[in-house]
Amino acid sequence: MRKIYTRTGDDGTTGIHGGGRVPKDDIRIEANGCLDELNALIGIVRSMLEEDDPWQELLFTVQRELMTVMSHVATPSVIRKQNPNPVPEDMDRLCERWMDDMMEQLTDNGFFILPGGTPLAAQLQYARTVARRAERRLWSLHREDPVPAEILRFVNRLSDLFFVMARFELQRQNWPEEKWKSFAYKRKKKMD
Repeated sequence: MRKIYTRTGDDGTTGIHGGGRVPKDDIRIEANGCLDELNALIGIVRSMLEEDDPWQELLFTVQRELMTVMSHVATPSVIRKQNPNPVPEDMDRLCERWMDDMMEQLTDNGFFILPGGTPLAAQLQYARTVARRAERRLWSLHREDPVPAEILRFVNRLSDLFFVMARFELQRQNWPEEKWKSFAYKRKKKMD
C-alpha cells in the first residue's frame, strides 16, 4: 500500500467488498464501524495484560475472527460466496467454554454491578457495551441483507464473555464489585 488516502470517500461514500459503493452512514458501514471499534478496544485490553496471561491467546483469536467477520459484513449476501474468508464457525462455543470455565470459579453475587473496578475490568465492561452496540447494528443490517447466523451468535456471546471476564478480573485482583441492586427474582424470594 503506497498511500493510505484515496480521496474516493470525499463524496460521502465508501467502497464495499465486490466493488460497490455505499453512503458512509449505511447500516453495513455502521455495523462494521462498531466491530472495528470493538476490535480496537480488545487491542487495548490485550495491551493491559501480561504477555503470558492466558487471556492473550483467546483475545488474539477473537480479534482475528472479528477481522473475518468484518469482511463478511462488508460483503453483500448475493456475492458472499466470493469472499475468500470462511465464516467463523463455533466461535460462540469457544466463548461459552471460556465463560463456563470462569463461571465455575466465580462467586454468585446475586446483584447487578456497576461497571468499573480495576482499569482492566473497566475496559472489559466498555468492550461489553461496544459488543452490544455492534450486535444491534448487525441485526439492523440483517433485516436489510442477511447476516450469517454464526456471526450473530458470535457477537452476542462476546458481550457475555467480556462481562464474565470483567467480573473474573475483579475476583482475581481481590477487588470488590460495586453492587447496584439485587436481582428482582432474588428480592422476591427474600420477601416470601
